[in-house]
Amino acid sequence: MPQATFINLPVRDLDRSIAFFTALGFSFDENMTDERATAMIITDQSYAMLLTEPFFKTFTDKEIADAGKTTEVITALSVESREKVDELIGQARSAGAPHVGEPAENGPMYGGSFADPDGHLWEVFHFPMG
Repeated sequence: MPQATFINLPVRDLDRSIAFFTALGFSFDENMTDERATAMIITDQSYAMLLTEPFFKTFTDKEIADAGKTTEVITALSVESREKVDELIGQARSAGAPHVGEPAENGPMYGGSFADPDGHLWEVFHFPMG
């Protein structure tokens, strides 16, 4: 089984992305950060690698999708409460995220979405366990 998960996302402006996610309360692993990339800590075993587009291109021969126009993936983050969903969505909007829609219930799950500065979609949800 895997020991950790790393989601690799291309970004146009690394400093802008770091500022955005810092405003949402995320921190970064300084051991995996330089002028080309940073490891945003999601959990102790889950990271989003924010890679400048030129550096990202060293890992693939494919074109980089414009996440503002197309969607390949939606990264979903589970949080501990409905209030935390609303808080994180509010922080994203305050940090400049465009309006993606209102948080809503889907059965027992409650969640909402935001787009980061590069257009990558993030979903924040609470699913009561038990």
